[in-house]
Amino acid sequence: MTDRITIPRPDDWHLHLRDGAVLEAVLADTARHFGRAIVMPNLVPPVTSGAAADAYRARILAALPAGSDFTPLMTLYLTEATSADDVRSAANTGIVHAVKLYPAGATTNSEAGVRDIETVYPVLEAMSEIGLPLLVHGEVVDSGVDIFDREAVFLDRVLAPLRARFADLKIVLEHVTTKDGVDFVQCAGPNTAGTITPHHLMINRNALFNKGLRPHFYCLPVAKREHHRLALVEAATGGGEQFFLGTDSAPHPDKDKETACGCAGIYVAPVTMTCLAQVFDDAGKISNLEKFVSLNGPGFYGLPVNDATLTLERCVDPAIFPVSISAGADTITLFDPGVPLHWMVAD
Repeated sequence: MTDRITIPRPDDWHLHLRDGAVLEAVLADTARHFGRAIVMPNLVPPVTSGAAADAYRARILAALPAGSDFTPLMTLYLTEATSADDVRSAANTGIVHAVKLYPAGATTNSEAGVRDIETVYPVLEAMSEIGLPLLVHGEVVDSGVDIFDREAVFLDRVLAPLRARFADLKIVLEHVTTKDGVDFVQCAGPNTAGTITPHHLMINRNALFNKGLRPHFYCLPVAKREHHRLALVEAATGGGEQFFLGTDSAPHPDKDKETACGCAGIYVAPVTMTCLAQVFDDAGKISNLEKFVSLNGPGFYGLPVNDATLTLERCVDPAIFPVSISAGADTITLFDPGVPLHWMVAD
């Protein structure tokens, strides 16, 4: 039995840091364990230009704890007004590492997203040419499609045709939640990858309704049936190169979660590595953890693996985390999978 593992310092390839007081409250939890993170651009207003990405990066760096060497990797928010020249210019700065496609209305702050995918074809062509990845929130927003089917329908309606048209475009299907998504990524070739979150590896849709409505398990895409969760676990722990960690850690103040129309998002950054070690250990694949969190992401993005390391240790007593953190006058609840976790990041 393995009781201690040391791996290259992990990266998070899908992270929400927000801004202002929330940014200042949550950033240390990511910087403590991760070397780099792809930072989502869905602020208000969204990050749609290289200049806006640079300014947001400066705010992140200013909020880092003293001595931290965490590196934010910035992204642009794709709109129907985005130009190919703007994307090329932003990529040339070395600050912008990807462009994010939100179907308009699909998730938090996505109203400025894309309604007609054909309008952004010139941008996608330019991204293909320069090797800039497209990060995809893979859900349709058609109200006639059941919310639990929206990922699968998106794959058929949007992503499969996009993949066929832009063969050289690097595409990441973010926060995969279904076996359909796993199968798509595995069959789509080396220019396609998928990120998987810790919470989708640990909960199925029953968690949303366990003895009442559980708003802190509500995210988009929503958790799916158990057979989908098991497919995600197999994909993450299997040792292949096409899947890697994207926490989709998405903090919201409790007052915005625990309300009649609560926000979608789970704050998982502080407990991510503990949760993942437990998942991989339970699957008998703890030796594959470093591929998922430390190696596959840099390989897809063409970046070096981090030199620094992180050590995890098995603990006899279950790990204990705070229930929430403070963000200004607000509180943000941490993800609690509801099962004992017997791994911790070593000091």
